[in-house]
Amino acid sequence: MYEKILVPLDGSRLAETALPHAESLARAYGATLILMTVVTPPAVTGHESSSMEMFQENMAALYTDAERYLAGVKGELREKKIRAETHIGMGPVVGEIIEVAEARSVDLLIIASHGRTGLQRVFFGSVAAGVLSRIEKPLLVIRSSGGESRLSVGR
Repeated sequence: MYEKILVPLDGSRLAETALPHAESLARAYGATLILMTVVTPPAVTGHESSSMEMFQENMAALYTDAERYLAGVKGELREKKIRAETHIGMGPVVGEIIEVAEARSVDLLIIASHGRTGLQRVFFGSVAAGVLSRIEKPLLVIRSSGGESRLSVGR
């Protein structure tokens, strides 16, 4: 039923609450987990060439941090004998998740959510809600709370 499961992560413990569910389904169906994160470019200030150099250095550092983070999660899964691949996107988070889901022909997305509703969701946004409203693939949303960041990938 499930061959490829996409698990968007942002480096936070909250996002990682989706992992036990993904692991369980991967074991049950022999599925491959596709771990992804999205690097969001930092704002550019100033008009000097040094600003562009700083921007490029910041992006390279964010990308390297994202690679390291996903490699660590993939390594933990490998120890559990779960197949995993990684993907790093750049740009708007919801759009990148949908693009990867379509390009990789995933069968299921598993994503953690703060579970915010009403005005909180309006002010803080919701990646899960954005994905849900724009994708036609099965989506398992894991409601969670709290969560320290293990990685800063620009949110």
